[in-house]
Amino acid sequence: MVYKAEKIVPYAANDASKSVQVEQMFDEIAGKYDLLNHTLSLGIDKRWRKKGLLTLKKTAPQTILDVATGTGDLALEAYRLLKPRKILGIDISEGMMNIGRKKVAQAGLSGKIDFEWQNCSDLQLEDNSFDAAIVAFGIRNFENLDKGLQEILRVLRPGGQLMILELSTPEYFPMKQGYWIYSKLIPLVGKWVSRSHAAYSYLPESIAAFPQNAEMAGILKKNGFINAQYQKLTFGVCTMYLGSKIQ
Repeated sequence: MVYKAEKIVPYAANDASKSVQVEQMFDEIAGKYDLLNHTLSLGIDKRWRKKGLLTLKKTAPQTILDVATGTGDLALEAYRLLKPRKILGIDISEGMMNIGRKKVAQAGLSGKIDFEWQNCSDLQLEDNSFDAAIVAFGIRNFENLDKGLQEILRVLRPGGQLMILELSTPEYFPMKQGYWIYSKLIPLVGKWVSRSHAAYSYLPESIAAFPQNAEMAGILKKNGFINAQYQKLTFGVCTMYLGSKIQ
């Protein structure tokens, strides 16, 4: 099945695949990404990350796969909160991961958190090799959502947990109307700070097109995850999805 979000690309006039375009986009904005990310979310993204990661605390995962790791913020917070033995952050943007590598080195966590170029639709990782997988604000960038989820499921150990955070569109007044206005400002702010209009026009378009709430929970179930559920955060601006691999 082809989902609407898979057709949304950063550069509409470009014939390259979505994954190639997303890689190019993030390489271009890598230097400004953290500033824009925290600014556009008013800093609330840090609270979302913490809440999502704490859902994994009771299972004490020792090996964690951070999919679409970007600049490594989720991986760093995962290490701080969960103290696993190893975290592997994967992404298709070396520009983003290079910033993550510097942050990890500054935190004295080199060797605890590693980064590796991987396409989530074809992971070069062993079956049943991670206790948990985490994704923050990157799953809407997947070129093939079903395949990406199937690959994550494959590399999780039996009983392994998946935690996803993704931006979403509020459904009710007044947040729905406020978010509509805010989404119109995002491209303007993004262009001003990063000089990339395409990247921050793509952001609200990809959020609106991505499967949300019960639909996304159903997609997790369809692709083999059990106990799939979702929770709206900050009045629906962000949604957390949880699922696990059968024992």
